[in-house]
Amino acid sequence: MKTFSEVYAALRRKNRGQYGLLAGCCFFSVLLITAYACMMRSPTILTILPEGGDSRKQVMMVFVLAVLGCAVFTTYAAGLFFRQKSRETGVFLALGATRGQLRRELGRELTLIAFVSCTAGAVLGAPLAWGIWQLFRTFLVDSQEMPLSFDPQAYLLALAFAAYVVVMLFFLAARFIRRTNIIDIVQESHKSEPIREVKRWYGPVGILLAVLGAAAGYLMPSFFVRVLHWYAPSVVGAVFYLPALVGLYMILLHTVVNGWGGHKKRWKNIISTSMMKFQGRQTVRNMLVMTLLIGGAYFASFYAPMLSTSAENTYATRPVDYEYHWRADQSLPQRDEVQALADEANVEITSWAQQGAAVLGTDGMRQIETETGFGATYTTEYAEILNGATFFSESAYNALTGQHVDLQPGTCANVLDDEGGSGYISGGDVTHLTNMATGAEMDVTPAEPLWYTMLLGCYVLDDADYAVLSEGLTDLYREEYVFFNVADVENSYAFANALFNEIVDRSGPAVEVGDYYDDVEAELAARTGEPYEFSPEAAAASGLETIDYDDRDSSGFRNYWKYMPQFRILDQNDFVTTMAVFLMLFIFIAIVCFAAVIVIAFTRCMTIALVNARVYDDLRHLGAPNAYLFRSVRGQISRVFLVPAIVGTGLIWAFYMMIMYFNGDPYGFTSAELAGITSCAAMVAGVSVLLYVVYRITRRSVCRALHIHS
Repeated sequence: MKTFSEVYAALRRKNRGQYGLLAGCCFFSVLLITAYACMMRSPTILTILPEGGDSRKQVMMVFVLAVLGCAVFTTYAAGLFFRQKSRETGVFLALGATRGQLRRELGRELTLIAFVSCTAGAVLGAPLAWGIWQLFRTFLVDSQEMPLSFDPQAYLLALAFAAYVVVMLFFLAARFIRRTNIIDIVQESHKSEPIREVKRWYGPVGILLAVLGAAAGYLMPSFFVRVLHWYAPSVVGAVFYLPALVGLYMILLHTVVNGWGGHKKRWKNIISTSMMKFQGRQTVRNMLVMTLLIGGAYFASFYAPMLSTSAENTYATRPVDYEYHWRADQSLPQRDEVQALADEANVEITSWAQQGAAVLGTDGMRQIETETGFGATYTTEYAEILNGATFFSESAYNALTGQHVDLQPGTCANVLDDEGGSGYISGGDVTHLTNMATGAEMDVTPAEPLWYTMLLGCYVLDDADYAVLSEGLTDLYREEYVFFNVADVENSYAFANALFNEIVDRSGPAVEVGDYYDDVEAELAARTGEPYEFSPEAAAASGLETIDYDDRDSSGFRNYWKYMPQFRILDQNDFVTTMAVFLMLFIFIAIVCFAAVIVIAFTRCMTIALVNARVYDDLRHLGAPNAYLFRSVRGQISRVFLVPAIVGTGLIWAFYMMIMYFNGDPYGFTSAELAGITSCAAMVAGVSVLLYVVYRITRRSVCRALHIHS
């Protein structure tokens, strides 16, 4: 006679697929989290994503999403595992097995699954990260100077997630074993969660709420600031997204209960519709989670192509290969020195333009904030000297750009980018200018804006007005700009890198500041005896990107140094390096989210098979043909896969388009954004094909479990 342990082991061998699915999900989740943590905490990547910057905050946010995604699909996999074991557990209890015996056997199983899967995932995580990094180095970042190194502390994050997996498994197991009603355990796999009748207006109203909620959540913070002059707490803005979540739930409810095909189609598919309605609550919850995960995955996936296409378009359309500028009190390379570096690198300089500029005080509206205990309000007041800006004479502007601008005396033109956008960066129109050294003042009238991306944020004055306002300026308020081109820019990287290092090496500590630093604002603060909020010390304390010449290869330095040169080939290479990091990290979150979607969808569909097995047997005995049974299964499974995919993709696509449209000044899409949107559309098509393949595999598995020919 077989012992209890032998019988339990025999059942384990018979149901090894259940154990394989659980172990695979645990292994996959720990593997992804470990690999992501190893890359996120790598000194190589932290050099590119410096401390305190937005880029590192984004990466941390992505890590949190990855953890949540992995936690979700691991928990769902564990839930399916225990549901499938409910029948055999109930039988053992009915035959006299004690809960202690079941607890010991289940404990052994889970200990083995948790130890093997978590250990394997943690051990293989670092090699996976290294392998992915090598692939990106091979195809994107062909640089021998970027080997991936690991920080052992990254494993603390991996161990923390592995601990969650273990605790979650044993918690669910304990809850499972604690149940006292044998009938409930036996019937666990057949438990129904029907939902009440849903009115047909749920669907259209849900769509309306989803659209309005997404729009309100994104636009209301701007409304508070611009109209109400109120910096609301972030939680207030988040509240406006709640209608979108409610609307999404209503859409899914309507889909599960009523469908979208009208009464005729509803009666045609009454069997499959009734089955889904019978399990409606859990199905809707699953579909809601899937929809949110799909939206999150696409949001992460869209980041890289949008950023890359925008950058590539910007670099490709630059009218000048090389630009650098410096404050007049610095001694930077002149033309002969640049020519010597070019000759050394066999680079031919084909054009050269060098012109001076003046930094003048400009007027504007100052914001005065008042803390209210629930955010902050602000009032505005006019200031004759608000901050500083760079000004060119019209002749200097023409010499640098090749344009032919002729301004009227007493006018001032604002320089926008080549598409006339980015007005929010340019500083806006000014009407009063001040020489900070002599105190000379002049009222000006805004002229029609000019367009030249490489001088975005600068201003142009009539030659005579410029001469008057710039007279007596010290070197602190004078700058020099150099524009030049080379014959073969694609083969000039060595020259560009050498010139960049020469510029940084010869720049003094006085200009070791971020682009947020304003000499005019610093002077105004000094005159009043107040500390300047954007001094290097204050900037570091407030979490802004800090500038360090020794950290010149970091993305923080190259993106935020006030006097960072614009070298086409250097910027392209730096962008690819930075993008490789972002691409890897965001691909990880997308993989995690889509993996969670696949696991949840698969487990939901297998639950449908488990719950409805007797129903399909009864239908088969009543004479229902195989084609009818297959059509019923297909209707349920396609709804589980198709609805979250359509809703999640549609909502995030519309949300992304809204962000792109309202992100510029003026509103609209730039050519770079349109190119990025096209890339995102191609990505959606590729992922849709993948989800369809998974859908077909899942459908085949469900049909096999129900003995239906597919």
